[in-house]
Amino acid sequence: MSGTIESIQVGRSQCFDPASDSGKPWQSAIIKVVVPGPVSVVENGLIGDEQSDLVHHGGPDKAVLAYGVSHYAYWQSRYPEHGFSAGGFGENLTVSGFDESTCCIGDVWQVGSCLLEISQPRQPCWKLSRRWSIDRLAQEVQDQRRTGWYLRVLQSGRLQAGAEIQLVERR
Repeated sequence: MSGTIESIQVGRSQCFDPASDSGKPWQSAIIKVVVPGPVSVVENGLIGDEQSDLVHHGGPDKAVLAYGVSHYAYWQSRYPEHGFSAGGFGENLTVSGFDESTCCIGDVWQVGSCLLEISQPRQPCWKLSRRWSIDRLAQEVQDQRRTGWYLRVLQSGRLQAGAEIQLVERR
């Protein structure tokens, strides 16, 4: 089984003004921007990426978030006014060839010089809903089983868009 990294994204933690979304101030790194070239990957994630809430995000078991590019067509048809694109769901890797129906916890991927292991499915939090101003989006993502999944880094290295993802082990 193989796939491709279609896009790589990183984000910095930022504070969001409550006036912009009629709520309380909040902090997040959910807004990710595309990285045009190679990115170094270490035990806790991609160089240049941050997490605001290290209790619920990041760390070695949630070092990298992957999301299936095939899901974007669904979200675009459901919410065409939002213009969802790669990184729109807070993911670091937007991938083709894999989705929640083809991935298993414990799968090991060879990508470039990296070895990545699927550690757990993602359970999106309220920040995804707030980022897009769609009240039930986080719940809808779970209900539709289009959550993405977290990866742990077994071997550091470098990644770049267009790189092949090879399933090398299913545990």
